[in-house]
Amino acid sequence: MKNQTLVTNMTVLTPAKYGINEKKKKELDLLTIQVQDAENNVTQLQAIVDSLTQKSATFQAFLSAADANRAQALSNKNLVDSVVQTANDLVENSQIAFTEMVLAKEKSEAVAENVNSVIGKLIYSAESINRLANLIVRKKAQNPLISDELVSTITTAGTDANNAVALTLVALKSAFAAQATSQESEAACTLEYTQSITLADTLSVDKETKNATSQCIQKMLDGAYTTAKEDYERAQDANNKTLKQLNQKTVELNKAQIQLRSLQLGLAAANAAALAS
Repeated sequence: MKNQTLVTNMTVLTPAKYGINEKKKKELDLLTIQVQDAENNVTQLQAIVDSLTQKSATFQAFLSAADANRAQALSNKNLVDSVVQTANDLVENSQIAFTEMVLAKEKSEAVAENVNSVIGKLIYSAESINRLANLIVRKKAQNPLISDELVSTITTAGTDANNAVALTLVALKSAFAAQATSQESEAACTLEYTQSITLADTLSVDKETKNATSQCIQKMLDGAYTTAKEDYERAQDANNKTLKQLNQKTVELNKAQIQLRSLQLGLAAANAAALAS
């Protein structure tokens, strides 16, 4: 009777124990699979984070270079703007000098003409005085009653007239010299004015027409700055997007690593429990 009871108990207990072991095995297998999946996920996310980190470093270098290029382009633009302003001032000053020189030349020509006219009148006057003096001297020889003072005065007047003609000739010579100098100065001012206009046209856009040739330095440097600014904005946008992706994937990696650690601990605990049972 006792042996029959033992056999009965063994028959009841053995399937139950087998069922418990099988259940634990399935749980361990499931945990193992979950750990493997978590490890694969961490590996993939780590590879993505490493790739994005390298990509971010590359874009950061691009951004730094683009920023330096933009700063240099802006400096060049500001410098050429300053040079253009100086060139425009030079054009205005040259125009003023040219206008004043033209007026000075016209006045020197007018002075020369007036001096020449005065000389003609002085010569005529001197000749008339000299003829009158000769006439009075002859009359004096014929008529002693003619005053000696009159003879002296007319003689002095003739001498003064001749001296005036001589001095006026000197003035006329000076006027002609001034006229020649004015012509040379006008030619120099004309050349300077023309070259200043050429320089301004080479440097900048025409203020009235807003047009510029392909040789316009200001236009080229403005374009270079615009391009550099656009390059910087594109580099900044790409860098920001990469940083955003990197931050997002880093967060995902941290969560995946925490989840993997939790699963690994759970698997270790399940293995320990299975060994202990």
